[in-house]
Amino acid sequence: MASNDCTDQSPVDSSSTSTIVGTRSCTSAETSKDYPILAKDFANQCLSKEQCENPDINFPVDAKDVYHAQFPQELTETAAGLVPVSTVLSHHNLANTQTSGDLYRTETALTLETQLSRHATTDVNFPFATEISDRAEFPDEYTAETATGLVPVQSIRSFRRISKAATIHELEKGGEEIEYVTFKIGDPENPMNWSTSFKWCVTLIVSILVIAVAFGSSCVTGGLGLIEERYHVSLEVSILTCSVMVVGFAVGPLAWSPLSEQFGRRPIYFISLLLYTIFNIPCALSPNIGGLIVCRFSCGVFASSGLVLAGGTIADIWPMAHRGNAIAYFAAAPYCGPVFGPLVCGFIHIYGRRLDLIFWVNMAFAGVMFIITSAIPETYAPVILKRRAAKLRKETGNPNIMTEQERLKAPLSEIIRTVLVRPVMLIMTEPVLDLMNMYIVLIYSLLYAFFFAYPVIFQELYDYNDAMIGLMFIPILIGAMFALVTTPILERIYTKTISRRLPSPEDRLIGSMIGAPFVPIALFILGATSYKHIIWVGPSSAGLAFGYGMVLIYFSVNNYIIDSYEKCAASALAAKVFTRSAGGAAFPLFTTQMYRRLGLQWASWLLAFISLAMVIIPFGFYKYGAHLRSIWGNSAKYANDAK
Repeated sequence: MASNDCTDQSPVDSSSTSTIVGTRSCTSAETSKDYPILAKDFANQCLSKEQCENPDINFPVDAKDVYHAQFPQELTETAAGLVPVSTVLSHHNLANTQTSGDLYRTETALTLETQLSRHATTDVNFPFATEISDRAEFPDEYTAETATGLVPVQSIRSFRRISKAATIHELEKGGEEIEYVTFKIGDPENPMNWSTSFKWCVTLIVSILVIAVAFGSSCVTGGLGLIEERYHVSLEVSILTCSVMVVGFAVGPLAWSPLSEQFGRRPIYFISLLLYTIFNIPCALSPNIGGLIVCRFSCGVFASSGLVLAGGTIADIWPMAHRGNAIAYFAAAPYCGPVFGPLVCGFIHIYGRRLDLIFWVNMAFAGVMFIITSAIPETYAPVILKRRAAKLRKETGNPNIMTEQERLKAPLSEIIRTVLVRPVMLIMTEPVLDLMNMYIVLIYSLLYAFFFAYPVIFQELYDYNDAMIGLMFIPILIGAMFALVTTPILERIYTKTISRRLPSPEDRLIGSMIGAPFVPIALFILGATSYKHIIWVGPSSAGLAFGYGMVLIYFSVNNYIIDSYEKCAASALAAKVFTRSAGGAAFPLFTTQMYRRLGLQWASWLLAFISLAMVIIPFGFYKYGAHLRSIWGNSAKYANDAK
């Protein structure tokens, strides 16, 4: 028998380690770590390898096949009282591949007490598209940290009191118990354990990426005249070069979202942004308008990865308690980005007189962001854990080490249903989502309408060129900056609210109630000041109110949609992106004609009255939202207050 310092002692129950069963314990590394026994611990246990291989006189030879027994000395005593079959195989060299004992220490229901919540929670970045979420037993696998990094499926079922029938059925079929991979406590590979400074650096990078993508969509608005001259087309056709890229923003996420769940953020950023950068070359060199329109659409499809994955990247690295502050500062990026297009490219039009230069500048901006973004390490936890599981399977020879995403991998038909069908079904069956989407569509469409209303207003009233008109958009940026001062305050109010009581999605609507009146006010100011005898400051100042209200509404309503449809947040946001992009693409096509036929005043006032009618949405839902969600569609069962 291998010797070590073994002493007799009474059974001990420790909250920090597994339960010690028996009357003997060994002063080995095993007693200081969590269940179960490791292969290397047999060297320190009070039995030898030879002893384990020879059955005791009391071995039930009449009840078992002694020749196939892997652990005939099971009747002996061990410190933990529980020995996984993988450990026995490793100790006896029975496995087909070399095994590392260190990789077989796993969690029990007892050790999970201090590491997990009894009630499973689903993070917004759960892989809804590629995992069968309805069957998920460990949805917090990707945000949890455990001491060993391995959680047997039976441990999580026992801890959360899930029926054991599934486990019994699996074992009866001859399968071995699945072990789920998690991050270890303080794991340096967990993006949420990165330093705060690095997290803010990543947040800043993806925010600038969103600005770069949005800039690309509106950069042509500063040079529409150049498109008309070069390709001999009408203004309406030249406007299509802006609209089709926004249409691409609606199509691209249908592919990038599920692909990022399967392969991670980093490879999708790399491939899509590289293609976006490259496709600016044919935009600059296109010999005809058809080629330009096709390439602009392709740019929208590839660039949309930045729009759809940036928010996910922020959610990957910030814990729930601090995520709101990061999103609060990020909120302005999708709406400020388009403003830089006419601001910068208006000067290129006037002083460069080269259409291709607009696309070369856009290509340079996209290329720089491609290089910087590609340097960010992988942030998507399910993919990081999937790679770790593959490494552990290779090192241990245990094919049952995996993530729940791998075990419950959704078939292609289910992925298509989640990505393509479910957003459409939500649009058709959820009035709550439709009303909120209508509000988002209005705000996004008005932003793009400004890009085509301002040239009409400031050329007709003040005879400004595109460079000067671009400067008139600066107040929108200033208003958005004021909103960024307000959003962290709103987040602190929300944090205090949920510390006093259970939250509801309606708590998110305070920001939209503050911002909603500013949009019609801005449009009423724009109409009332669109006269030649009023200085340019009048119509330009409308951008201050619009920029402020725009960001607050988007920040608030976006959070409301996530909280109201938490169990299908990805599909709800996909529906929002689709409808928002459709509105942003459509409005530019008739804005110019509307201002010329209705007049500068009534065109703005018409939009103002529409915006005024929509103000009732956030106020109405703040007061009656819970009731409306309970009677309209299925939104009540999707919300976080339905748990």
